[in-house]
Amino acid sequence: MRTLGSVAWSCLLTLWMPLALAAPHNLQPLIDATPTGGTLRLAPGIYLGPATINRPLTLEGDPQALIQGDGHSTVLSIKANAVTLRGLHVRGSGDSQDRIDAGLELQGDGLRIEDNKLEDVLFGIHLKSVRQSLVKGNRVTGKPLSTGLRGDALRLWNSSNNRVENNQFTRGRDLTLINSPNNQLLRNQFTDGRYGMHVIFSPHLQAEGNRLTHTGTGIVVLYSPHLTLRQNHVAHAIADGGAGIVIRESDDSLIEYNQILHCSVGLKVSTAVAGEGQLTVRGNHFAHNIIGMFFYGEAGGYYFTDNRFANNLTTVAISAPGAGSANQWIGNQWDDYQGFDRDHNKIGDTPHEILLYADRIWMETPMAGFFRNSPAFELLDFLERLAPFSAPHRVLQDTRPRMQ
Repeated sequence: MRTLGSVAWSCLLTLWMPLALAAPHNLQPLIDATPTGGTLRLAPGIYLGPATINRPLTLEGDPQALIQGDGHSTVLSIKANAVTLRGLHVRGSGDSQDRIDAGLELQGDGLRIEDNKLEDVLFGIHLKSVRQSLVKGNRVTGKPLSTGLRGDALRLWNSSNNRVENNQFTRGRDLTLINSPNNQLLRNQFTDGRYGMHVIFSPHLQAEGNRLTHTGTGIVVLYSPHLTLRQNHVAHAIADGGAGIVIRESDDSLIEYNQILHCSVGLKVSTAVAGEGQLTVRGNHFAHNIIGMFFYGEAGGYYFTDNRFANNLTTVAISAPGAGSANQWIGNQWDDYQGFDRDHNKIGDTPHEILLYADRIWMETPMAGFFRNSPAFELLDFLERLAPFSAPHRVLQDTRPRMQ
């Protein structure tokens, strides 16, 4: 007599045996047989890559269909305009950094890459000279390698006017943009990487609503002006001295309403020597960082307003006296403000100042930072504040500090 358990196992085997026993298909002949502008829907089964699409068509996957790479190259390449990839399961790229082995390599305009799942890939989605395309709702998991040996989960090179949104990236190196202007990165998630976003020579980037956690550094922007970083969540960028956001010579940009939590440095800014551009930093929340903000380079001249600083070990630090001295501060909220609000207008009655006493030792001599919280250092700082031997250096002054 058959038991209920044996009947259940029989049903499961009936469902899975066709997929398990069916011989793998070579994907390339199926693509070649699809007419231009047509749609190829993959039935359940295993399809072998690598494969290339070189004319407009739509390739759709089944939940039980897998495109398996050969482990030595890119799994699926697009070299045409108006191609759509939807619902595919891609696995098993090569591991060569020189070849940039990827799960998906894209070249063309007007592409749509939606709801695909990529696993065990060195580089995830690689855009090369791609314009006016959409990358949405994909899930990318990299190879189980150390951070330095991984490829980028997302890589844009010489690509413009693209929209990358609602994707999930795990175990990659970076989300990288190189020479790629006018792109949008919206509501993406990335965890377990080196740089959450690595932006180089890519002006007019809009990065909004992204969530970047457990990376060495959250967002690095180099030589990319007219940037907008808005409502991003950056947390736990604390490995290898990383920072939540790093801005270097990327003027005329806006950083607003971001959360930067539990990082080595919340925001690190370098000013161009010319110092002619503008950078507006407003409405951001810096909390539980080792250093809230750090300035190095020239005097600056940027605008900081309506930011909130809470529970940072050091609120603002500088590389040397004069760094960031031309910045303007107004209406920020400081957890170490020691003034009053006697007229109850939610503005402090006296300006908030950050002065350097013994702090100057470790800020001007970084090696001394090892002793920053030692009892001897704390005692020296207390004595300096009690009876300073010389006038302290003023880092900043907020003329209208906002009360809680």
